[in-house]
Amino acid sequence: MAKFKNDFLFMSIVYLFIIAVFIVTFYPFWNIFIISLNSAEDTLRGNLYLWPRDFSLASYKQILSDSEIWLAIKVTVQRTIIGTPLAVVVISMVAYALSKRELVGGRFWSLYFVFTMYFGGGLIPYYMVLKSLHLIDSFMVFILPSMMNVFYMIIVRTFMQQLPQELDESAKIDGANYLQIFFKIILPLTTPVLATIGMFTAIMHWNAWFDSYVFTYNSDLKTLQAVLVKILNQYQTSSMVGDAQQLADASKRLAVSPDTIRMAATMVATLPILMVYPFLQKYFVKGMTLGAVKS
Repeated sequence: MAKFKNDFLFMSIVYLFIIAVFIVTFYPFWNIFIISLNSAEDTLRGNLYLWPRDFSLASYKQILSDSEIWLAIKVTVQRTIIGTPLAVVVISMVAYALSKRELVGGRFWSLYFVFTMYFGGGLIPYYMVLKSLHLIDSFMVFILPSMMNVFYMIIVRTFMQQLPQELDESAKIDGANYLQIFFKIILPLTTPVLATIGMFTAIMHWNAWFDSYVFTYNSDLKTLQAVLVKILNQYQTSSMVGDAQQLADASKRLAVSPDTIRMAATMVATLPILMVYPFLQKYFVKGMTLGAVKS
């Protein structure tokens, strides 16, 4: 009985802690959500905590009627769909090469990649390199620089090094070359870790705004997050007070406010990527290689 009471007390503390962490992390998102669904006039009263008092979709109508938003969504979806699989392929191929003990100069190449994690040239040299490659104000500026992530590569390499060496040896005996081994044996076995870095890469592409803000000038290349930053700053920049006042007057006629517009824009930019997670959750559990080699 004493052991049961101790276990019950311990599990109760654990669950209370988990619930507290959930509330602290989830409530800010929920607060943004209910404000985006509340009318502007009622939102000004404040004290909005659990659910909308005066339900209204005016803010979403205002956001989704803006052609700039739809163009930004198109750019963001394109860079996510194109950039994510390319990054996963490049990262996994580099990781596979560095995981081989027979790679000539393997230690040097590993240190070479790790060096880039700690030292960089800075923003201006980086901009000059992109300019010399004619990537400035180009869609490829979103794709090429993000095709390699050293941290993700190290994770995948470590995972591959833990795979049984007998798999490679048996495949070589059957006449398979490195490419055949990589695509037919290694990739299927590394699905969990590749799905994980794929999701992280997709989130990175979806949430990226700085490269669009700095390296593109054409409004047709602005990403959704860059447009969101513009909306969030529109009522906070002193040099735009006049425009902000005009937008605020127009907002009153549309039953929206700067706060509800910002919250609705945040939800529009956040919800799509959140919906991807349930489809990849099953890959987060390691164990697909269990039983690959029988003793």
